[in-house]
Amino acid sequence: MSKAEKTKQFIIEKTAALFNSKGYTRTSLSDISEATGLTKGSIYGNFENRDELAIEVYKFNSGLLGNNLLRSFGDEFPTPVDKLYAFVAFYRKNWHFVFANGGCPIMNAATESDDTFPDLKKQVSISFQNWKKSVSNIIVKGQEEGEFNKGINAQEYSSLFIMLIEGGILLSKTTDDEKYLNLALDRVLNIIDTEIKKNAS
Repeated sequence: MSKAEKTKQFIIEKTAALFNSKGYTRTSLSDISEATGLTKGSIYGNFENRDELAIEVYKFNSGLLGNNLLRSFGDEFPTPVDKLYAFVAFYRKNWHFVFANGGCPIMNAATESDDTFPDLKKQVSISFQNWKKSVSNIIVKGQEEGEFNKGINAQEYSSLFIMLIEGGILLSKTTDDEKYLNLALDRVLNIIDTEIKKNAS
């Protein structure tokens, strides 16, 4: 990377947790300057404005989450059902880290951007679509291999999983009690075992 690219990446990484915890619209230029140790002029020399930086930080935060989730769908887990179990286990094992860094970056940005930050809302929509596609592809693969029921709608179940997990994260983060996320994850596992798997009754 060039010096300018390294500086931009430094700013993004140094402010990633800040934006996610304080908010993409509420994080000020002074906050960014304090987190990076750079002057406001230096920050504006690398980004056109605060909103451009916020978008790049969101891409970085959501990218980290996405890359970690994709590991659940890797070759380490050989069958589609193994991959879905690993997907659930990811949240079970990593909720402490997610919460310590401000919560789920996708949900935080979604609840914050709405109609006030349309460019961020567009990026969040892309993240949700990619997440849904990744999970639904696993379900479709399981159907093709005879492991999952062919009569189920992969996209609908993928969306349901996202709704359950994000709702569990929201309640657990708000109440500082992991039981709500665990309830959501238990429900997802139950759906996998009783509705998705081919041998489900």
